[in-house]
Amino acid sequence: MTDLAPHAETLRSSSGYDLTPPDAEERARLEADLNPEEKRVLLSHGTEAPFCGTLLGEKRAGVFSCRECGLPLFRSRTKFESGTGWPSFTEPVDAAHVHEIRDTSYGMVRTETQCARCGSHQGHVFPDGPPPTGNRYCINSVALSFVAEGEPLPDPLGRGDGNA
Repeated sequence: MTDLAPHAETLRSSSGYDLTPPDAEERARLEADLNPEEKRVLLSHGTEAPFCGTLLGEKRAGVFSCRECGLPLFRSRTKFESGTGWPSFTEPVDAAHVHEIRDTSYGMVRTETQCARCGSHQGHVFPDGPPPTGNRYCINSVALSFVAEGEPLPDPLGRGDGNA
């Protein structure tokens, strides 16, 4: 018997999460679930106003996941108060979950961060954070969903990636 269905190899991070990008139909469904501000930030590389994000003061134990596709990006234990007006983290859940891209917009040289699975804009990373990494991942609240420890992670792609 011949299997006629093509099999795409699943891309997995070292922490076991499926990093396979959404197909066109999945992407359309994910984007349709975003509100206008989320679309402006996640899809058009926008920035929310400082000190206005709903997750800036979030201090509970848990995980901050990509608002668009649900991939876990940052753990609450890596969050710190940077004074910049945006949630800041020292490191991602897994380095493979966040793509870093040179950004020369607005006459500056910065490093943009994007979700490695869906490519949505998250924010920027700067080399002025605290130990142990010295990094400050400065992320838009609207680009994230907070999941309290022990709660199921958002799984809009049906990938079965687990709990926070």
